[in-house]
Amino acid sequence: MLARFFSRWERRLYERTAGRRVRPFEWGLDWLGLDHPGDRRPPEAILGEWARAAQACSADFFAAPPTDDYEWRPSEGPEAGTVTFPSAVRTPHPCNDLVSGRLFTVEPRGDGRQDRRRAVVVLPQWNADWDGHVGLCRLLARFGVNALRLSLPYHDRRMPPELTRADYIVSSNLGRTLHVCRQAVVDARRAVAWLEREGFERIGILGTSLGSCLALLTTAHEPRIRAQALNHVSLYFADVIWEGLSTEHVRKGLDGHIALDRLRELWMPISPAAYVHRVKGTPTLLVSARYDTSFPFHLSKALIEACRREGVSFDLTLLPCGHYTTGLAPFKYLDGWTLVRFLRKKL
Repeated sequence: MLARFFSRWERRLYERTAGRRVRPFEWGLDWLGLDHPGDRRPPEAILGEWARAAQACSADFFAAPPTDDYEWRPSEGPEAGTVTFPSAVRTPHPCNDLVSGRLFTVEPRGDGRQDRRRAVVVLPQWNADWDGHVGLCRLLARFGVNALRLSLPYHDRRMPPELTRADYIVSSNLGRTLHVCRQAVVDARRAVAWLEREGFERIGILGTSLGSCLALLTTAHEPRIRAQALNHVSLYFADVIWEGLSTEHVRKGLDGHIALDRLRELWMPISPAAYVHRVKGTPTLLVSARYDTSFPFHLSKALIEACRREGVSFDLTLLPCGHYTTGLAPFKYLDGWTLVRFLRKKL
């Protein structure tokens, strides 16, 4: 009865948002530099070979070359507290290749110095706007954890004029999805480097929904991360797109062109399944919603079981709600306090 109740509630919340487009299926070889005129193999074979190589050499795939081109504005009017830096991964849209972050700091100590003991990179959910997760960041700062809220690729300030939604990071263009999710991870690593450069001592990461997937990939390749909080989780990237309510329109673009098993293989380089073993030394919080229709609970359960098999040290919280309803009272308070408490304790 509760499952049916939340399913209807989630559907109503989902339908409040307009502008979802079913885009055509594309292999997206051009986004990965694989569209060589002389290669006569089928696109699926080319992409499959590339995906296996990317997963096997993931340290190179998610490499984040250092940069000194950070622009920090600590106290300049409406831009106060923002940092920008160039992405190490390039796309056809220059506005998307400038990363933006907002730093929410802990109140200075009695001697007036900034508390730099703990900081967290915050990766919001898919289609979050500029103010998404700001309330959570302020809550973290209030309880002693500095929070750097990072804009995902093709979101808010990084969105080109032809888009109204962040369609290019998750879509039925397979190569583009791989390329842009890689960009998000590399951007997060550069954000971690900036926090360390600014003197923050213990650094963690927090991701929600799509952000939780990207956060785990970042943790698996960034040794400076000391703890991760993953809010709404799945073992496979492809399965969420295939089954989730919030990605119904993406699934429609995939239908008739590819099967789930093959999609799972091609998107394995951006799936937590490939890297769970790499986070076994990092304290982890897994948060799942029991009546989630966007990240169905059985997909979350698969990640939970994988963490157990690999010996990952994790805490688990099951919220008594769905995906969209997590953002509503009273569930948002339970979720927020769970995330803050864990990060305070582990950092």
